[in-house]
Amino acid sequence: MALDIASIKEQLSGATILELKSLIDDLKESWGVTAMVAAGPAAAAGPAAVVEEQTEFDVILKSIDAAKKIGIIKEVRAITGLGLAEAKKLTEDGGTIKEAANKEDAAKLKKQLEDAGAVIELK
Repeated sequence: MALDIASIKEQLSGATILELKSLIDDLKESWGVTAMVAAGPAAAAGPAAVVEEQTEFDVILKSIDAAKKIGIIKEVRAITGLGLAEAKKLTEDGGTIKEAANKEDAAKLKKQLEDAGAVIELK
Protein backbone atom coordinates (compact mmCIF):
# COMPACT_ATOMS: atom_id res chain seq x y z
CA MET A 1 0.00 0.00 0.00
CA ALA A 2 1.61 3.26 -1.12
CA LEU A 3 1.00 6.38 0.92
CA ASP A 4 0.28 9.68 -0.75
CA ILE A 5 2.49 11.78 1.54
CA ALA A 6 1.62 15.07 -0.21
CA SER A 7 -2.10 14.46 0.33
CA ILE A 8 -1.60 13.56 3.98
CA LYS A 9 0.57 16.63 4.51
CA GLU A 10 -2.07 18.84 2.89
CA GLN A 11 -4.83 17.40 5.09
CA LEU A 12 -2.78 17.83 8.26
CA SER A 13 -1.87 21.41 7.34
CA GLY A 14 -5.54 22.31 7.35
CA ALA A 15 -6.27 20.66 10.71
CA THR A 16 -6.73 22.48 13.98
CA ILE A 17 -4.54 21.84 17.01
CA LEU A 18 -7.39 19.99 18.70
CA GLU A 19 -7.87 17.75 15.66
CA LEU A 20 -4.14 16.98 15.57
CA LYS A 21 -4.11 16.22 19.32
CA SER A 22 -7.06 13.87 18.83
CA LEU A 23 -5.25 12.13 15.94
CA ILE A 24 -2.10 11.67 18.04
CA ASP A 25 -4.11 10.25 20.94
CA ASP A 26 -5.94 7.85 18.60
CA LEU A 27 -2.67 6.67 17.04
CA LYS A 28 -1.06 6.15 20.45
CA GLU A 29 -4.03 4.02 21.50
CA SER A 30 -4.16 2.06 18.23
CA TRP A 31 -0.44 1.34 18.21
CA GLY A 32 -0.12 0.77 21.96
CA VAL A 33 2.35 3.61 22.43
CA THR A 34 2.66 4.77 26.03
CA ALA A 35 5.32 7.48 25.55
CA MET A 36 6.63 9.41 22.60
CA VAL A 37 10.37 8.96 22.13
CA ALA A 38 12.42 11.47 20.16
CA ALA A 39 14.38 9.99 17.29
CA GLY A 40 17.47 11.18 15.50
CA PRO A 41 20.44 13.28 16.59
CA ALA A 42 18.52 15.23 19.23
CA ALA A 43 17.73 12.03 21.14
CA ALA A 44 21.36 10.99 21.19
CA ALA A 45 22.51 14.37 22.48
CA GLY A 46 21.33 13.67 26.00
CA PRO A 47 19.02 15.73 28.20
CA ALA A 48 17.18 18.55 26.50
CA ALA A 49 18.30 22.07 27.22
CA VAL A 50 16.20 23.93 29.74
CA VAL A 51 13.96 26.40 27.97
CA GLU A 52 13.90 29.70 29.79
CA GLU A 53 10.60 31.47 30.14
CA GLN A 54 10.47 34.77 28.32
CA THR A 55 10.55 37.65 30.79
CA GLU A 56 10.59 40.69 28.50
CA PHE A 57 8.03 41.48 25.83
CA ASP A 58 7.60 44.08 23.13
CA VAL A 59 4.05 45.44 22.92
CA ILE A 60 3.27 45.88 19.22
CA LEU A 61 0.22 47.64 17.76
CA LYS A 62 -0.91 45.57 14.75
CA SER A 63 -4.17 47.27 13.77
CA ILE A 64 -7.01 49.39 15.13
CA ASP A 65 -10.77 49.70 15.01
CA ALA A 66 -11.12 52.89 12.95
CA ALA A 67 -14.26 53.86 14.84
CA LYS A 68 -12.25 53.91 18.09
CA LYS A 69 -9.15 55.66 16.71
CA ILE A 70 -9.31 58.71 18.99
CA GLY A 71 -9.50 56.58 22.14
CA ILE A 72 -6.58 54.47 20.97
CA ILE A 73 -4.50 57.59 20.24
CA LYS A 74 -5.22 58.79 23.80
CA GLU A 75 -4.06 55.46 25.23
CA VAL A 76 -0.92 55.44 23.07
CA ARG A 77 -0.09 58.99 24.23
CA ALA A 78 -0.60 58.03 27.88
CA ILE A 79 1.61 54.95 27.56
CA THR A 80 4.41 56.39 25.44
CA GLY A 81 4.44 60.05 26.41
CA LEU A 82 4.48 61.00 22.71
CA GLY A 83 2.97 64.17 21.36
CA LEU A 84 -0.35 64.13 19.55
CA ALA A 85 1.11 63.97 16.02
CA GLU A 86 3.57 61.19 16.89
CA ALA A 87 0.93 59.15 18.75
CA LYS A 88 -1.50 59.58 15.83
CA LYS A 89 1.15 58.39 13.34
CA LEU A 90 2.08 55.39 15.52
CA THR A 91 -1.60 54.50 15.91
CA GLU A 92 -2.27 54.72 12.19
CA ASP A 93 0.92 52.99 11.03
CA GLY A 94 1.23 50.44 13.83
CA GLY A 95 4.48 49.53 15.49
CA THR A 96 6.13 49.03 18.84
CA ILE A 97 4.37 50.79 21.70
CA LYS A 98 6.69 49.56 24.47
CA GLU A 99 9.93 47.59 24.32
CA ALA A 100 11.23 45.14 26.91
CA ALA A 101 8.22 45.35 29.23
CA ASN A 102 8.00 42.73 31.95
CA LYS A 103 5.28 40.10 31.64
CA GLU A 104 2.81 41.83 33.98
CA ASP A 105 3.23 45.28 32.41
CA ALA A 106 2.98 43.87 28.88
CA ALA A 107 -0.25 42.04 29.74
CA LYS A 108 -1.66 45.19 31.36
CA LEU A 109 -0.78 47.35 28.35
CA LYS A 110 -2.18 44.75 25.95
CA LYS A 111 -5.50 44.67 27.81
CA GLN A 112 -5.61 48.47 28.06
CA LEU A 113 -5.07 48.91 24.31
CA GLU A 114 -7.36 46.04 23.31
CA ASP A 115 -10.13 47.50 25.47
CA ALA A 116 -9.66 50.75 23.55
CA GLY A 117 -10.07 48.89 20.21
CA ALA A 118 -6.54 47.97 19.13
CA VAL A 119 -5.14 44.61 18.03
CA ILE A 120 -1.95 43.98 20.01
CA GLU A 121 0.81 41.40 19.67
CA LEU A 122 3.35 40.54 22.35
CA LYS A 123 6.76 39.41 21.14
